[in-house]
Amino acid sequence: MPLSEHEQRLLDQIEQALYAEDPKWANTVRISDPRNHYKRRLVKASIGFVLGVVLLMVGVVAPIIPLGVGGFVVMLAACLWGLSSWKRMNGFGGEARPGATGKPERRRAAKPSFMERMEERWRRRGEER
Repeated sequence: MPLSEHEQRLLDQIEQALYAEDPKWANTVRISDPRNHYKRRLVKASIGFVLGVVLLMVGVVAPIIPLGVGGFVVMLAACLWGLSSWKRMNGFGGEARPGATGKPERRRAAKPSFMERMEERWRRRGEER
């Protein structure tokens, strides 16, 4: 559902106010690729996984069971966080790429989400300037 004229004007006013208030930040946001955010999250998840392995090993070597269990939980949480970032980075929204499965894909009009439409408008405005 597209924005009404009033909502679009309000959004434009907010955008102009952001540019006027902090042009450096607005420029950084405008030119950044959302995948960079997910790459940073992947790096953080990898560091969390390594930290979990270290905690698990310390818990096993020095028989401190709660520390070992905590390390395992940290590893599991880091894996889940990293996988969700990986899916969003590669499919940007979690949807599978065409041809990824052996099943024939059905063609249907996929309506982009609100955030995807806003990001696309933001990118187009950046390219126009």
